[in-house]
Amino acid sequence: MIKVAIDSGPTTSGDKLRGIGIHTSELIKHLRNIKDLKVDLVDFKNTNLGEFDIIHYPKFNPYFISLPFKKIGKTVITIHDLIYLLYPKAYPPGIKGSLKFWLQKVLIKNVDAVITISETSKKDIIRFLDIPSELINVIYLAPLSIYRKVDAQHRLLAVKRSYHLPDKFVLYVGDVNYNKNLSGLAEACKIAKIPLVIVGKQAASTDFDSNHPENKPLVNFLDRYGNDKDIIRLGYVPNEDMVVIYNLASIYCQPSFYEGFGLPILEAFACGTPVVASKISAHLEIAGDSA
Repeated sequence: MIKVAIDSGPTTSGDKLRGIGIHTSELIKHLRNIKDLKVDLVDFKNTNLGEFDIIHYPKFNPYFISLPFKKIGKTVITIHDLIYLLYPKAYPPGIKGSLKFWLQKVLIKNVDAVITISETSKKDIIRFLDIPSELINVIYLAPLSIYRKVDAQHRLLAVKRSYHLPDKFVLYVGDVNYNKNLSGLAEACKIAKIPLVIVGKQAASTDFDSNHPENKPLVNFLDRYGNDKDIIRLGYVPNEDMVVIYNLASIYCQPSFYEGFGLPILEAFACGTPVVASKISAHLEIAGDSA
């Protein structure tokens, strides 16, 4: 029996409802179906990791220490993307962040394998972290099985009424980070005279540090569109309603300047929703000529 430890951090922190938290939870669920594999979700800060055969760190932030100073056993780390490093002006590291990034580059030399979610991210990992290509394994993301075509008219109507959705709208799912280009999408929707529906906790949040440089795109977005009746910010939506909202949308739009993947594109595909996406390497890799 191979014993695997996976850090519980992304499933209990602010990442719980974001892509990293959901990815970690789904990974554990499916790994536990493999015979002769015992998978434990544990707090790495309060666990004797020496009892495990494989230690998996499911999150990497270049500006925070993600790995131990002393290697304990076979170590795997998942790096979703390195967008922070691609846009240093939008995600300034500061002196502490720069020092920690230098340490991270040293510590990551001890890992036995790196998992990432696209060939696009793999190229960035090789470029910024100097990791040999043969150590990096690309494993694509997939939508949850709940995402599918919904034909039940009573269900479509109930969700439409519950969230006060218009007859036609553009849908966007995600955060309001710099690379997401959400203000650009909002401006396009205003020109096209079609409402924009935004799903994601961050867009509807009022509890954030407005002076933090990473939140500047959100502050600017709310200043311009916070009271616009045609820019509808739903906040967090549970999966069972989310699948219906995808089905109700006229189109799904992912306007990002850069992505490591772009999972909502696949969620929209699974629901039969037409997709418009920016022509960037990850979107071309994931969506091909279907968007």
